[in-house]
Amino acid sequence: MKLIDVIQFASGSLRGSRTRTLLMILAMSIGVASVVVLTGLGEGARRYVVNQFSSLGTNLVIVLPGRTETAGITPGMLLGQIPRELTLDDAQALLRSRAIGRIAPLTVGSSQISQGALNRDVVVLGSTADLLEVRHMSLGQGQFLPAGDIHSSESVCVLGAKVRRELFGQEQAIGAWVRLGDRRFRVIGVMASQGESMGFNTDEIVIVPVASAHMLFNSSGLFRILVEAKSRDAIEPAQRDAEEILLRRHNGERDVTVITQDAVLATFDRILRALTLAVGGIAAISLTVAGILIMNVMLIAVSQRVKEIGLLKALGAPAAQIRNLFFAEAILLSSIGSVVGLILGEIGVQVIAQIYPSLPVAAPWWAVLAAIGTSLGTGILFSVWPARRAARLDPVMALARS
Repeated sequence: MKLIDVIQFASGSLRGSRTRTLLMILAMSIGVASVVVLTGLGEGARRYVVNQFSSLGTNLVIVLPGRTETAGITPGMLLGQIPRELTLDDAQALLRSRAIGRIAPLTVGSSQISQGALNRDVVVLGSTADLLEVRHMSLGQGQFLPAGDIHSSESVCVLGAKVRRELFGQEQAIGAWVRLGDRRFRVIGVMASQGESMGFNTDEIVIVPVASAHMLFNSSGLFRILVEAKSRDAIEPAQRDAEEILLRRHNGERDVTVITQDAVLATFDRILRALTLAVGGIAAISLTVAGILIMNVMLIAVSQRVKEIGLLKALGAPAAQIRNLFFAEAILLSSIGSVVGLILGEIGVQVIAQIYPSLPVAAPWWAVLAAIGTSLGTGILFSVWPARRAARLDPVMALARS
């Protein structure tokens, strides 16, 4: 038999049992769609994290107080000791490195902001003028924090877009005074609306000079120091210089952690890729179930088509030809199921993208190929037994039984 004859024969057999065929196609398509949707979610989560880190800035090196050990805690914590604080002088000392272009010391706290009869709780971020460039933030109105001595505690602030809207409505905010805790600050700028970034909503913050934040919260330590290397090639030198400078300043004690943005991103990327593979593997189990269903149904089909198989063998069809006919049916079922599954999976991905527009859901190309390959593989693999059983039928016995 020619290839076209084999395909026509197999498709005719499938059309002859439409309910059985539809059920097997449905089982296979559900498996493929599951792989596409779940890997799409995993890839969307990975892209979301990558985009969030990219929005933090470029060429970033982050300095944290305390030494991060393998266990995630410092030995001193077990003894009740608090890691040495990072100070503004520590931050300024980092500018001695030729690889470092800008620094943005950060201190964070919460306070109540009030204007007239209106008040609400806000996150207060203390930093310097360089934060705008280092963090790639956008200013909507007015001006950002004044440049100059980072120890200067001017009573000025920059409002997040939502905070400005809730406190001032349609009124002019620039030049107005607000109260943070027990201190008054003059509004000199309003941030452009940027939404959430790494779980931090920049529309609901108030930014003040870092020295003013220290006075407001009665503290002297820094939460983080954001360091911007002069170029991408300067990231590693900037990391080494930051460690060496702070090591000397802290009397030879390694009590800070210096990490690069790329290192953190690479860690998240590995974790999320592994998660995507895991959920894709779990979804692929349903394809195995669909393959077993194909095997069971085809075994039943062999017993129902004994007369047909016996007639083919009596007409001279070799055993290999009989096997090929059953393999063709399995391939057709798997192929149609794969196509339907891909369509259903893409529809599912688009629906999720509409519900969660911030999540860049998209099935990776390797997952699509793996789903199709697994579908075809399981279909053919589980058709081996029924095909061999059909090929071994004796034509005389088969015609006699019918």
